[in-house]
Amino acid sequence: MDADDVVRLRLRQQQLRPPRAVSAEAALKNLLAVQSQEFAYARWSLAQRTAGATAADVEQAVADGRILRTHILRPTWHFVHRDDLRWLLALSAPRLHRGNGAIYRETGIDADAASRSARVLGAAVAGGAHKTREQLAAELHRHGFAGKGLELAYLVMHAEVSGVLTSGTPVRSASGALKQTYALFEERVPPSTGGPVDRPAALAELVRRYFRSRGPATVKDCADWSGLTVTDIRLGLGLALEADPGQLETTVLDGLGFYFSLAEVPPGPGAGQGGHPRIDLVQCYDEYIMGYSQSRYFLGGRAPARPDGSTPMHVVLREGRMIGSWRHVLRPGRCELDIRTDREPGAAGNSAIDAAVAEYGTFLGVPAAGRGLN
Repeated sequence: MDADDVVRLRLRQQQLRPPRAVSAEAALKNLLAVQSQEFAYARWSLAQRTAGATAADVEQAVADGRILRTHILRPTWHFVHRDDLRWLLALSAPRLHRGNGAIYRETGIDADAASRSARVLGAAVAGGAHKTREQLAAELHRHGFAGKGLELAYLVMHAEVSGVLTSGTPVRSASGALKQTYALFEERVPPSTGGPVDRPAALAELVRRYFRSRGPATVKDCADWSGLTVTDIRLGLGLALEADPGQLETTVLDGLGFYFSLAEVPPGPGAGQGGHPRIDLVQCYDEYIMGYSQSRYFLGGRAPARPDGSTPMHVVLREGRMIGSWRHVLRPGRCELDIRTDREPGAAGNSAIDAAVAEYGTFLGVPAAGRGLN
């Protein structure tokens, strides 16, 4: 296995190459969790791994509660399938609370405050009364909390991590943007889904799902992605391989050990595409980027990165390697994509960019055009 093999296998295992997922839910089940703090672009992360899901399809799955958006893992916003949230939260919650401990203390969120706020927040959303953060803030303020700033943010996050709140049906703001709402965890998450029954089994399941969807990857990649320790990941890996020794293969590259599922390495660039390159427009927090830390260098560029002046921060890939950046600009009835590349794409590259732009427009359901091409 060489670097090109790593890139091609990651693209396929993450379903950025065929076989695609049949739905956004299926894509999420494959990846287990998908970073989603930028909701508009995170919808695309799921849809582009499918055989044609649209923004509306992803939004409906979130509205119905099949896909939930909550703080978990490192922590940051993630999409998680409702069937996986209960066991995944039980696995990661203790570390999340410890990691948030300093801000809990800074904002006065002790055990009593957390318990009181959980009762207020749980009662506020019970019976399907999904509420925005602003509405939750008003409820907290009415019961003696400041209901603003870091205190508000971390009381809500504490309730999410404690299994009191999860995402509800989004609502549209006056400008038309979707806004997160919160719902009662017990009303949105099935009580029993046949998932792992204890912590060792949960570790094994997380490790198995991670390496099967993101391999080739290292143990440290998995630890940093999950927010768990290297010791935890090694334990989960041992348990997973004990249960099924043949499910993962190993290789050493650049002095690092990599794990991946037993799948044939896909053919090289251009195969089956008439010799044309494949361009992918991925968000800067896409799992193709954030799924790795120690071995992110295979990307061939520095991402995610803070935008430099007017430079977009999302990532243009050519055959899986970074060649530029992009962002969308929504106009009435259309979408303009600001695309910058590090080098002249050439005729074939520009045709591939045009195809990627058209695919994004289909996802949004509006005409799309690219601009700013170098």
